[in-house]
Amino acid sequence: MRLMTVLVTLTMLLSGVKATAESSIEAGKAAYAVCASCHGDQAQGNEALQAPRLTHLQPVYIAAQLQKFKSGIRGGTGSSPAAMQMAGIAATLADEQAMHDVAAYIVSLDNTPATVTVAGDLVMGGDYYNQFCGACHGAAAEGNPALNSPALAGAGDWYLMAQLQAFREGTRGRHPDDRTGKQMRAMAGVLPSEQAMRDVVAFITSLQQ
Repeated sequence: MRLMTVLVTLTMLLSGVKATAESSIEAGKAAYAVCASCHGDQAQGNEALQAPRLTHLQPVYIAAQLQKFKSGIRGGTGSSPAAMQMAGIAATLADEQAMHDVAAYIVSLDNTPATVTVAGDLVMGGDYYNQFCGACHGAAAEGNPALNSPALAGAGDWYLMAQLQAFREGTRGRHPDDRTGKQMRAMAGVLPSEQAMRDVVAFITSLQQ
């Protein structure tokens, strides 16, 4: 457990995000109780509730998204109902340290492979991914905290599809302070069709193995 807290803190520091203190997995577990009703007791996600799985993500990214929800950068007017609900939940976290604690607890859980639900052309998807996504998210979709780019391999494919659509439609990434959201809106916009999105998502899902 000591090693986990040290690794979480180092990740936050290397990515330029302030770690107010060593993250507490135990405190995060208590705070996560309100999250479990949607995201599951193992943060495995629930498509019926539009709640993504979380265990594949870097802790610094989880904390950053919680801060975006709490501040209104995500989940504001024009967002999806699920995003607006998340804004309300994030508002219950007392401070930045509580967000880091929750993130530390989430990444301590088992990260089992996501169920495959989206089919696509892996060759075409790989071509699109390497052209438009890999520079930020990594060749293996492992993410890059220095670029504020989350890991994608291991995410629920239905959620990846939903987020690409949200970026294309402007229901995510429209807030003027959401710099990374703006970048993703531009990237999602270059994919020529819904089938192209499916191809990219299918390719990303194949990388989790």
